[in-house]
Amino acid sequence: MSLKQTEAIVIKSYNLSEADRIVVFFTREFGLVRGVAKGAKRLQSKFGSTLEPFSTVNLEFFQKEERELVSIQSVELLQSRFSIASDPEFLNAFSYLGDLITDFALPHDADEKLYRMIGACLSAGNSSGDLPAIVLYFELWLLRLSGFLPDWSRCESCRQNIDTAAENFVVPGFHLQCSTCRKSYVLSTVRSAELSAFRSILTIPPSEFTTFAADKQESVELLSGIMKRLIAQALGREVAGGASLR
Repeated sequence: MSLKQTEAIVIKSYNLSEADRIVVFFTREFGLVRGVAKGAKRLQSKFGSTLEPFSTVNLEFFQKEERELVSIQSVELLQSRFSIASDPEFLNAFSYLGDLITDFALPHDADEKLYRMIGACLSAGNSSGDLPAIVLYFELWLLRLSGFLPDWSRCESCRQNIDTAAENFVVPGFHLQCSTCRKSYVLSTVRSAELSAFRSILTIPPSEFTTFAADKQESVELLSGIMKRLIAQALGREVAGGASLR
């Protein structure tokens, strides 16, 4: 058994017994961690409000070899996001993102880029109007970090650079084809506004993307719909949640 300490973001928690809870964290150094918080449901629990969803904390836990569940020893609150967790629209959006994290992230597999991206998205939203852009940003980057995001810089068939001023077409497999190579069946049409948003996500932080996307709601919704279908393909099932953002 080894004692480990790390910075972490609380993703979700659920009941284990009358007094205990299982808490899911995404940690900076150890990736996705599920642990038992003994006595967390008691009024005088040592954990207090540190296990609120989306809070950033210092986490200390014991881990036994070959056991996925760790034993949570202490949690120190670094940043509370109580306002997010208590707002229904934010709660719905970030709970959906939390579900995606647990679907894609491997237990105890460190991913510094994903950790920083989660924190940046949690801190990006100033109003509910920012949520569709934040969700799209997260979906696209999660797919990229997981290796599922297609290359939209070139046509899948002719391999020529995509003309961002022309209509291009998402085909089965979620690759792009130019108008010359267009197949008879396409999943969606993407225009310059969608491609501009797609490429912006890859180059700017989410706080800047919410400003960029403020007047591009239609493009954000179209791209998010494509990302959700790609996520469903990667997982082998439809994704639940986030419906009110579409």
